[in-house]
Amino acid sequence: MNRSHTLSDTAATRLLPSREGPGRVLRGADGLERWSGADRLMDAVRKAVKAAPLGRGRDALHGRWLGHPLHPLMVQVPVGTWLSAALLDALPGHRRAARTLVGVGLAAAGPAAVAGWVDWAELPREQQRVGFVHAAANVTGVALYAASYVARRRRQTVRGKALGLAGLTAVAVGGALGGHLAYRQASGANHAEQVSHLVEQGWQPVGELADLPVGSAVRRHIGDVAVMVVREPDDEVRVLAEHCSHMGGPLSEGELRDGCVRCPWHGSVFRLEDGWNVRGPATAPQPAFDTRVRHGRVEARLRHPADAEHRTDRWDAA
Repeated sequence: MNRSHTLSDTAATRLLPSREGPGRVLRGADGLERWSGADRLMDAVRKAVKAAPLGRGRDALHGRWLGHPLHPLMVQVPVGTWLSAALLDALPGHRRAARTLVGVGLAAAGPAAVAGWVDWAELPREQQRVGFVHAAANVTGVALYAASYVARRRRQTVRGKALGLAGLTAVAVGGALGGHLAYRQASGANHAEQVSHLVEQGWQPVGELADLPVGSAVRRHIGDVAVMVVREPDDEVRVLAEHCSHMGGPLSEGELRDGCVRCPWHGSVFRLEDGWNVRGPATAPQPAFDTRVRHGRVEARLRHPADAEHRTDRWDAA
């Protein structure tokens, strides 16, 4: 008995994280970030996704209207229906219901995949590598479920159930990698959320007004928080958090136009006045600061989040 416990403990230690180290599963997931074997294929796929004529639908697929990525919400339908079908497969007399659930999952998988690919095309290389394997696992799952559905329609019940179980396994692997993307690599997370927790309350010094160039973005600090500062021709000063809420890009290096700043990394556009995300892929607005000038010195105070009214910007029409 002790020997068997020792062997099982050793196997678990090798596979799962422990005080000895990350284990093979986590080490393998982390290793995908460094795997460059599919980079050329990924570049071709990314180019195709970016070239797709989606128009404003691209922001809708990103989930800008929702305030966070849409893809994780959409995948609940195929995953839920397929898991329910697997449960019905274990019970007698539910063949038709299980087949219907498999079909519903297949119908929902397409739109969920489109939203996922649109998000994937805007990720850094390391996240794209993990995301590509995540997508491959899900495509495998969809193919297996399609074969399962055909087998069920032909009344090949045992084959249909076996294919469904294989498909659920592939989707589970894809889901685990999706969790790695979201929670370990912070894909889709708001990369500026911590600003409100780091900036002290009240007015904070930014610098001398005379030291700020007119019409250009510069990087400054409020305490330990980096901010982007823009001095306008009328000496109005705009201050936003420096790191883009999408993936942390440096906004002070971005393009200024029509009262907005465009992130140099992935093209998210934020309004200087209030940080509103005029265009994605960012789904969260940028933390903005109220400003004032006293005795030639600029001071800023973090603005509390407020509902921003939608209005048409020239960036939207571009």
